[in-house]
Amino acid sequence: MTLRPSAHTDSFARDNLPPPDQWPDLLLDGFDYPDRLNAAVELTDRMVARGFGDRTALIGNGRRRTYKELADWTNRLAHVLVEDLGVRPGNRVLIRSANNPAMVACWLAATKAGAVVVNTMPMLRAGELRKYVDKAEISHALCDTRLMDELTACAKDSAFLKTVVGFDGTSNHDAELDRLALEKPVAFDAVDTAQDDVALLGFTSGSTGDPKATMHFHRDLLIIADGYAREVLQVTPGDVFVGSPPLAFTFGLGGLAIFPLRFGAAATLLENASPPNLIEIIQKYRATVCFTAPAAYRVMLQAMEAGSDLTSLRAAVSAGETLPAPIYEAWMAETGKPMLDGIGATELLHIFITNRFDDHRPGCTGRPVRGYEAKVLADDGSEAPRGTLGRLAVRGPTGCRYLRGERQAGYVENGWNITGDTFTQDENGHFHFAARNDDIILSSGYNIAGPEVEAALLAHPDVLECAVIGAPDEERGHIVEAHIVLVEGATPCEALAAALQAHVKATIAPYKYPRSVVFAPALPKTPSGKVQRFRIAPVHRGAKRDA
Repeated sequence: MTLRPSAHTDSFARDNLPPPDQWPDLLLDGFDYPDRLNAAVELTDRMVARGFGDRTALIGNGRRRTYKELADWTNRLAHVLVEDLGVRPGNRVLIRSANNPAMVACWLAATKAGAVVVNTMPMLRAGELRKYVDKAEISHALCDTRLMDELTACAKDSAFLKTVVGFDGTSNHDAELDRLALEKPVAFDAVDTAQDDVALLGFTSGSTGDPKATMHFHRDLLIIADGYAREVLQVTPGDVFVGSPPLAFTFGLGGLAIFPLRFGAAATLLENASPPNLIEIIQKYRATVCFTAPAAYRVMLQAMEAGSDLTSLRAAVSAGETLPAPIYEAWMAETGKPMLDGIGATELLHIFITNRFDDHRPGCTGRPVRGYEAKVLADDGSEAPRGTLGRLAVRGPTGCRYLRGERQAGYVENGWNITGDTFTQDENGHFHFAARNDDIILSSGYNIAGPEVEAALLAHPDVLECAVIGAPDEERGHIVEAHIVLVEGATPCEALAAALQAHVKATIAPYKYPRSVVFAPALPKTPSGKVQRFRIAPVHRGAKRDA
């Protein structure tokens, strides 16, 4: 594959792309961009030129910012990065912040300056940040002043990170970066990057080991908007976005920044996007598009029953976890509108299979987004018969490129991205999620998908949340163990455990029922609301069980 001439004077990103023969096939038909493309310019200055200057772009910390204000702000910051901090095109710039307008502005400014941005979670500790810094050889960092301690500790002994500058994540603009920007002009000649220059490094969560860095081009940032957001969400300038995924995750960056800015809509950013806060913001700003986790939608349903008005929402996108049918059905019953389940991956940047407004059903992930192809693979690598469990394979206009090619061969096979998910495909071509490959529980020779058991449990009125894991068992190899958070007023007891087991037996095949039931006060989760099953220790540990 021939890449266009790079604008990067620091060639680290180009030098550390995986070998071309290890890339997945890229299906770029229909996604035509000029050779020279800077994604941040397209989302700011170009929007002003198109007449969106006076429209609201960002809402956060009690104020609104127009597209003209955002363009001016990011241009001033870009001047600081280049003229005062010495950022060169291709340098890696880390940004550490919660979801707020200043984080979006810093990301856009660094992208305009031709940097390769690494957005990070605000709760990462120094040791975790150091893994990112060392792997990506990060030289500069921009940090909300409220979160400086861990980053300063990370930089103290770093061979790479030499420049750490604070910005004010509130609306006061009273920090070093902000003060430097005040003296800068509002016009900036952005670096003339190639459409296939690397713009973003998205780190995987690294829950089972060192995180991997996925490499995304300038064009990729627009592809996810021009594909999923345009085709599926049908975004218009009148939309107001809100949600819980951190901007540090590519899912959040797409859903809460790229998608609204690409189409002249508004993004509402919350540093603490708890369900009560989301409900308040949806009502206050009449939000129309929401990205959050199924558990949060369950809380929202309870709030609607108590009189909250969420009728402004036209699109509810379920994020982080597979969407259990009971939550989908309850949302439909309450609002008359579908909840859009979909699946994406950091490696492919965003959602590639999804339901649509005119094509949706419970327990179904949907069809590929425009530009993508998908199939289910049998163990021998051939396409599995319809209705048969297998590994999901995907290819399209975006695809996996790990920094330095790390474990690239484990994700890309014969031009396809192998996502690590177990799916079936029905006769109509719709895809149905079963589990992550490592969440399939093998019990007495049966393959049991944990999410299917979870969906059955969630249909019981006493269950608020649940997570199903495999627990070691001498007789069966593993058994299904359910960790359950009850609704307020329900009392954990053996009788309720037995009732839940009976409920599952009556809902799905009886052999799938949880032979171990554990009541818990809460489940461990990521900031985006995804349950961290790997942090749940089995209570049942090998003793033989009754049938």
